[in-house]
Amino acid sequence: MKFGFFMMPLHHPSENPTLAFERDLDFIEYVDHLGFDECFIGEHHSAGWETIPAPDIFIAMAAARAKRITLGTGVINLPYHHPFHVAERMAFLDHLTRGRLVMGVGPGVLATDLMLFGLPVDQVRPMSSEALDIIIRLLESDGPITYEGKYWQLKEMEIQVKSYQQPRLPIAMASSGSMNSLQQAGKYGLPVWSLANSPIASSVPLPQQWSVIEEAANKAGRQVSRDDWRLVHYVHVAESKEKAMEDISEGILQAVSYNFGNGSQGQFLDYPEQPFSEVTAEQVVRNREWIVGDPDEVTREIRALFDQAGGAGGLLITINEWAPVDKMYRNLELFARYVMPALQGTSASIQRAWEKTQRWNEEGIIAGYRQGMKRSDGAKRAS
Repeated sequence: MKFGFFMMPLHHPSENPTLAFERDLDFIEYVDHLGFDECFIGEHHSAGWETIPAPDIFIAMAAARAKRITLGTGVINLPYHHPFHVAERMAFLDHLTRGRLVMGVGPGVLATDLMLFGLPVDQVRPMSSEALDIIIRLLESDGPITYEGKYWQLKEMEIQVKSYQQPRLPIAMASSGSMNSLQQAGKYGLPVWSLANSPIASSVPLPQQWSVIEEAANKAGRQVSRDDWRLVHYVHVAESKEKAMEDISEGILQAVSYNFGNGSQGQFLDYPEQPFSEVTAEQVVRNREWIVGDPDEVTREIRALFDQAGGAGGLLITINEWAPVDKMYRNLELFARYVMPALQGTSASIQRAWEKTQRWNEEGIIAGYRQGMKRSDGAKRAS
């Protein structure tokens, strides 16, 4: 099982953006040091909270500072860009990262971004599908391609520098559980990043998503693997449940205020039209089924989540600055020290060795062995 991050990122609109970007880069260095596997960076252009407009530029900087972790876009919003530019820039970035790159793609779901670009809502998904088709052809082709689409036309165009990873760099599909995104992923055999608890009522339930992906893949003659499937969720760890809630309560309410501002607050409410003044951090965690607690509780809840999905290859923790940096880093350290080894099984043999030692001690075996050593040592000195 792999562990990583889905990093939009979210920063309060009142703060210095330069310092926020530097903190994001520091974050990636730190989780690289802790042994996390991957981190995917979002693209946003409006609304004030999500402030990285060009994840590829950010990744180039992060890759120079963090030497091991896989990096990627989470996601490139395909309707905002010409597909040739996306394919060419990502192939180039794949070289700069020496193959540590994943291209995460999606249609873009932030309403203010769609308004900024003047994109009709009903055109966003078909634009994204057409762009994805072009990008895959450009990355996989051995020569120029011509494409006559509804939204883009290419005539004898070719990327002169192909991706570092061959036959092409990995492409992943972010999904809120929509039937369209799951079927698109299956059609092209792409890894999927699924929201573990989607706020969208029409979403395919998590336990049914893999069968949708697999059916679409089989129909298209593609192969998909659960090992490439990631579940995306909010997690915070502290020494106790009470301490974990204390860490994040104020930050949660700040984040909810952002959602009240962009019109997507319904996912947090106890009843329709509930005023923000009544919302509590506890109800947000309950309604969104976020995983908050001590290492043992968090481990149990993650296991339960993966059992619900029927199995997946990893977890992406959504990064929300709902705690001060020191508490955020303590959460990451506890996750890496205790939750990751418990779920990956890397500490199982060490724990068995300790349990055996305790049992031998209780049964007097160790004490008897030590007495035998003393008698042997005494006999040697006497001789």
